[in-house]
Amino acid sequence: MVSGQWSVVSWRKANKGQRTKDKGQKGMSLIAVMAVMTLFAIALLAVAPTVQQGVQREKELEQIRRGEEVADAIKQYVIFYNGKLPDSIDDLLEGLPQGTKKRQILRPSAAIDPLSADGKWRLIKPTDTAFLNFGKRVQIYNNGVLPSSPGQIFDRYALPLVNIINSQSDSDVKEADEEEIEVATDKTPFIGVASQSRSSSVIAYYGIENHSKWIFTPLFRSTGVSAVRPGSPNSVNSGGQRNTFSQDNRQSIP
Repeated sequence: MVSGQWSVVSWRKANKGQRTKDKGQKGMSLIAVMAVMTLFAIALLAVAPTVQQGVQREKELEQIRRGEEVADAIKQYVIFYNGKLPDSIDDLLEGLPQGTKKRQILRPSAAIDPLSADGKWRLIKPTDTAFLNFGKRVQIYNNGVLPSSPGQIFDRYALPLVNIINSQSDSDVKEADEEEIEVATDKTPFIGVASQSRSSSVIAYYGIENHSKWIFTPLFRSTGVSAVRPGSPNSVNSGGQRNTFSQDNRQSIP
């Protein structure tokens, strides 16, 4: 009987020791899992800015593509109507008469600015300070040379600006930065479009790193002018022409 009691006690002690050992192993496993999760969280935090920057870069590239299309549509409209400017994006979306039909010059998707909260482009008048300053920035980026207009029909909008632009200094442009933002999205004759977003950009467009100062216009874009410095990885597009955007010099983007 005594022997049986000792057996039970021994079994209980052994079982208690095993449970303690199992609890210790489970505790160690939990600590290991928490450590892995912590490392994973740190890794996510490390790559989050890069991912966010990549998403922003793609949005900016898409905006540039759409803006370039709007600029080309403005050019076609002005040439067709012998110098008359469009008054709204709808004028461009309606297309141009071609016989009994109309020829599309702007895709509906390009009529939407992916960086503006409401998707509407800012319409830039030929007399806007923003337009004047953009011409000066292009001149500075193009080593002091202001590109010629794409045709004589555009001279009425370009020539009055030439003397003013040539008389401006770099400091004059910087001082006018905050004054140049005028938001008009409809019912105004426009020579270009810009974003309503005032955020800093990841990409530099003609050396400009602010969305609101990127103006997409048929002017200042003659042959041989590029927003990309020679030797840039993105300097030539599939058509053999130089793209009008460049990578941000502050970082290396593949």
